[in-house]
Amino acid sequence: MQNFNPQFEKIGDILVYEKVLDASQLQEALSIQNTSSDKIGHILVNKGFISEDDLVKAYSLQLGHKHANEENILKTPEEIVSLIPEDFAREHNVIAVGKQGNTIIVAMEDPEDLMALDSIKKITQLNPEVVVAGKSTIVNCIENLYGKVNKSSQIHDAISNISIVAGDEIDGDELDLATEDVSAEDAPFVKLVNLILNEAIKEDSSDIHVEPGREEVSVRIRIDGVLLKIMSPPMSSLSGIVARIKILSKLNIAEHRLPQDGRMKIKTKDRDIDVRVSILPTVHGEKVVLRLLGSGNKTLTLTNLGFPEDKLMVFRRWINQPYGMVIISGPTGSGKSTTLYAALQEIHSEGINITTCEDPVEYQIPGINQVQMHDEIGLNFSASLRSILRQDPDVLLIGEIRDEETAGIAVKFAMTGHLVFSTVHANDAPSTIMRLLDLGIPPFLLGSSLNLIMAQRLVRTIDKNSKEEYSPNEEELGLIGLKKSDVSGTKFYKGIKNQSNHNTGYKGRTAIHEIIEVDSDMKKLIYDNANQNEIHDLAVKKGMVSLRQAGIKKVLTGESTIDEVLRATVEG
Repeated sequence: MQNFNPQFEKIGDILVYEKVLDASQLQEALSIQNTSSDKIGHILVNKGFISEDDLVKAYSLQLGHKHANEENILKTPEEIVSLIPEDFAREHNVIAVGKQGNTIIVAMEDPEDLMALDSIKKITQLNPEVVVAGKSTIVNCIENLYGKVNKSSQIHDAISNISIVAGDEIDGDELDLATEDVSAEDAPFVKLVNLILNEAIKEDSSDIHVEPGREEVSVRIRIDGVLLKIMSPPMSSLSGIVARIKILSKLNIAEHRLPQDGRMKIKTKDRDIDVRVSILPTVHGEKVVLRLLGSGNKTLTLTNLGFPEDKLMVFRRWINQPYGMVIISGPTGSGKSTTLYAALQEIHSEGINITTCEDPVEYQIPGINQVQMHDEIGLNFSASLRSILRQDPDVLLIGEIRDEETAGIAVKFAMTGHLVFSTVHANDAPSTIMRLLDLGIPPFLLGSSLNLIMAQRLVRTIDKNSKEEYSPNEEELGLIGLKKSDVSGTKFYKGIKNQSNHNTGYKGRTAIHEIIEVDSDMKKLIYDNANQNEIHDLAVKKGMVSLRQAGIKKVLTGESTIDEVLRATVEG
């Protein structure tokens, strides 16, 4: 092999010569290639015999081109990247990484794709010079760099067509941000805040986080429960962004040392969005979190919330009882309110009076009397509940039980012929009972009034339009308490990361539930002031499926992944 010249050798032989592949692995890959149309390099990478980087280095040796890594490509200036249109770059998996005189340097997987090179020359009027990079490296760089190009161009010239009601909607003045008369100095921040709001609304996100760092501001939005960075404006823009948000939410723009809370309403063509604004001073400046509470954009039915058929039957049975309490527990953003609204939609009829008191009203439902809390004028849960009792309700929804007085009123409602729905912040169904006792409800009253406790979490679902089958290893299965023998014949899937699913492989969410029916045996435990372990053991004996087990079922049916269930639940 003394005269080995990689430019006259096959890829497989180069890899064997470079000692990153052995001859038996090459033979196995070649036999697979005989029955498929895939390239030998892709087969070797897919089998795990070599890394994509090994393949790139072999290509560069064979074809005499330099190779580029992801770290260096990501440093490419936006004006260079934008020399090649995004659609073309995605279609041919190519990206511009440099320009020297009349030459454009492009990173691509296959330097012998002459049609692509010819098209690049026509599009750019420059002579292409190729550096070799791996397929996934180029895909990742296209997502990252064109995202930056799009954001920077929008920051410069996009003006939103949304209008905002500043501050509290009771006395808010409508502002049309597209035509609002602002000074030249403030105009860039108006556009930037509009862009952030537009992006969040377009992606149907639940929260916006504007976070100051040491050198730049990080703007992240929460999509399907996970934060995703959408832009990084310079630190010099922070004061302008925060001031603009404070003006819109009628907060004190001169106060920078204390936390502040405000609200505004965004009006779009399709829906109204109530926005809760929270500002918190940090060491690098003021952090802003905007919570977007949409209305009218979701179809609220119990059948599309992820209930398995058996749990749906149980839940339906208890929400159709004439009196008692149905409590849903979970952290903020776990879909508690959505489930309760769907329950109200299901039982709503001309013959019953349904009243809610909420903070905030997240969805407006026709035919249901919804009361918005206003603590600043004394309209809180306890005050409104005392008045609602005189309004002859049949069904009452209390947004959240968070103190002894509200808990006491809820129990009295349930004990006097009313059906009460509410939420509690607790980790699981058994701890919800402990939380209610901790709020000061006497055990004999709690046991008598409770019908059903349901803990809920949301897990992301695999993108149905972009997924692939795979086989989890023993270690992965062990994390959720399974063995290979337990899942023989079961197909496991994972999402393929792409632009339409924000490079996560997930799209949308589904709920998982843990239900305790408060029957006579459970009531007796509550009367006897039993501890959480005793309540848990009885619930399991009666057939309770834990949140972790409910999540595992979503994995086995191909809806979600092991990683997602581990993220959303604890062992139990």
